[in-house]
Amino acid sequence: MPAPHDNGHDDLGIAQPPVDLLQQVQADVTRAGGEVAPDPDRIGAIGATMFDLPGSTDHTVTILLPQDQIREAPSQSLVRIKSRDGRKYLAIVTAGPFAEPDSLRADSHLLVTVTARGGVYLPPYHGRLQVAILGEELEDGSLAPPRFRPLPNSPVVALTDDEAGKVLRTDGDIRLGSVVGYRNVVVNVPSDKKAVLPRHLAVLGTTGAGKSTTVARLIQQAQAAGMAVILLDVEGEYTYIHEPTDDAKMLAALADRGLDAAGVPVANTTLYHLVGRDTTNPGHPHRRAFALQFARLSPYVIMNILDLSEAQQLRFMNAYDIAKEVMRDLGIFPARKDAEQERLAAELDEFERGYPRMTLSLLLDVVGACHAKADRPSAEGKKTRTREEDDEPITFKPFNAILASAEGMKSLRTRLHAANVQGNAISWRALLGKLGRLNRLKVFFNEQGGAQPLNYKQLLRPGNVSVVDLSDSGASELNNLVIADLLHGVQDDQDEAYAAYEKATAADPAATQPPRVLIIIEEAHEFLSAERIDKMRILFEQVSTIARRGRKRWLSLAFVTQLPQHLPRQIYGLVNSYILHKITDPQVVRDLQRTVSGIDESLWGRLTGLAPGQAIVSFPHLARPLLVAIDPAPCKLRMVN
Repeated sequence: MPAPHDNGHDDLGIAQPPVDLLQQVQADVTRAGGEVAPDPDRIGAIGATMFDLPGSTDHTVTILLPQDQIREAPSQSLVRIKSRDGRKYLAIVTAGPFAEPDSLRADSHLLVTVTARGGVYLPPYHGRLQVAILGEELEDGSLAPPRFRPLPNSPVVALTDDEAGKVLRTDGDIRLGSVVGYRNVVVNVPSDKKAVLPRHLAVLGTTGAGKSTTVARLIQQAQAAGMAVILLDVEGEYTYIHEPTDDAKMLAALADRGLDAAGVPVANTTLYHLVGRDTTNPGHPHRRAFALQFARLSPYVIMNILDLSEAQQLRFMNAYDIAKEVMRDLGIFPARKDAEQERLAAELDEFERGYPRMTLSLLLDVVGACHAKADRPSAEGKKTRTREEDDEPITFKPFNAILASAEGMKSLRTRLHAANVQGNAISWRALLGKLGRLNRLKVFFNEQGGAQPLNYKQLLRPGNVSVVDLSDSGASELNNLVIADLLHGVQDDQDEAYAAYEKATAADPAATQPPRVLIIIEEAHEFLSAERIDKMRILFEQVSTIARRGRKRWLSLAFVTQLPQHLPRQIYGLVNSYILHKITDPQVVRDLQRTVSGIDESLWGRLTGLAPGQAIVSFPHLARPLLVAIDPAPCKLRMVN
C-alpha cells in the first residue's frame, strides 16, 4: 500500500483518514452526551412493524423479522406490539412467516436462474408476518377495542406459552388439544360455565377427518369432569369405550403428547341397546336391553314419524281420544279419586308428550274397533247405515288384556258409539297397517313383562357414560323413535331436578346444582335433516324446545355429522360452539361461513386442507377461534382410522 504523504494523500492521490480519527469520533460522542442507551422496548424483540401499504386493511399489520428470528413467530402465535406512541397491542399471526430476500425481489431473474439450475446462492433475507390485532392492551392487562393502529417500526415481542394461554382464555377442565403453533398451549373447555357447554355444540367434518377421535376424547374428558354423558351411537363405534386403545398409531400419538391410554372407568359405563336388537359388543360387562315408552311419545310426533296422510291423522286422533276416555273409565289414568292425576291430565300438553300409561296395544285395539265398525255392511246394501244400525254392537276381539275384560269391552263400545267415528273401512285399514308395522318392531314396554324402559335418573348421574347402541335398529324411523323418547325423558327428569334445585336454593344458597348433562347425537343428519324436518315439524319443535330450555338447565346437545349440508339452518341457530374438521366441499364451506361467525378468512382458507385430527375450534369462552391439534383418543374405538 503506498505510504501517505504529509498532505494526507498517498502516491495515487487518494485521501487517507487521520491517524487519530477514532479518538476524534469518541471525543465528539462524549461532547454530545455519550452513547445512546438501547431502547428498552427493543429488548427481546423479534421484529418490527412495517409501513402500511395501499392494500392494507383494518386490524391487520405487517411485521418484518430478522433472518434469525423467523422461527420465533409461527402461525397462530401471539405477539405484543409496543407502538412508538406508547400504546401496546396484542396480535395473532394469521399469515406467514414468509421468507423474503433483503435486496432482491423473490422472483428476480438472478434468484430464479440460480435456483432453477441447482445453484447454492442464498442472499441475506428476512421474514414477513401478517397479524390480526386482538385489541389494545390496557394497564390492568385487559384488552379494549383498538382505536388506532401501531406506528411503523414499532418493536414486536413474542408472548410466552403462559401469556398466550391467558390471552386466548384456554382454561377449563375438559382438554381438547394443543394450539397449532404452540407446543405447550392447550385448549380446554370449562364444564362448569353455563355460557359454554349448555349452549350446544356441532362437530362437523368429512369421513376420516377425526370426528370420532374428537368425540371419544370429549366423552372421556367430560366424564372425568363429572358430567353425565349420553351418546346416541348409530354405528356402534363407541361400544368399547371402557377399554384403553390398542391402536398402534393412537398409542404413538398419545406418547408424543405425554398422555396415557385409558378407557372410561368401566364402573361408570353402561351400554344400552333396544330390546330384540343386537349390540356390537355383546360382552360388555354393563349391558342393558331397554324398551321404549309409547306413552312418552307425543301423538303428533308419532303421526310425523309414521308419515300419516291428513285423513289418517284425523282418524288417528279420533282413536287416540277414544282410548283416553276408555282409560279414564277404567281408572287407568287418571286413577279414580286421584286429584293429582286429574290435574296432570287436565294440564297435559300433547305437543310435548303422550297420554300417561297409554300403550300401543290399547291404541291398536281401539283402531281395530273403529275399523270393525266402519267395515260393517249396511242393511239391504245401502251405502250408509241408519242410526239404529250404527248403534248395534260390533263384533271385535281385542288383544289388549284390559280391553278383553267385560268392563273394558263395555267401556270401549260405549265410547265408540258416543264418538263420531269418521271414514270408511279402507282408510281405517291403512292406519291399522301402519300402527301394526310399528307394533311388529316389538320395542315398546309391555307391562306384562320384558325389558324395562330407560331409567333416566340413572342416565343423569354425574360421571356416568351411557352409550345407546343403535347399530342394529335397521330403520331410521326406529332411531327417531328412540331419540325422541330419550330426549323427552331426559328433559323431564332434568326439569324436575332443576326445579328441586331452585326450591332448595331458596333455603340454602349452597345447595347442590343439577347434574351437568352432555347428549351427543352421532350422524345427526339422519335424525335432523332438512327433508325430515319438513315432514316431522313437531319432532323438530321438541328438539328446539329442549335446546332452548337446556341452556338454563345444564343440558347440552352435541350434533355430530359428516354431512353438514344436510342439517337445516335452524339447527345452526341453536349452536354456539363448533369443532370443524376438514371439509372439502367448497359450497359447504361457503354456507358455513355465512352461518358461523367469528372465524377469520385465514382459518376458513385452511379448512379444506386440514390434516386428520386438526380442527378449527370455536367456543364462547375463547378469545378467538383457533386451529387445534385434537388430542388422540385414549380409549378404544371400533372403526378408528
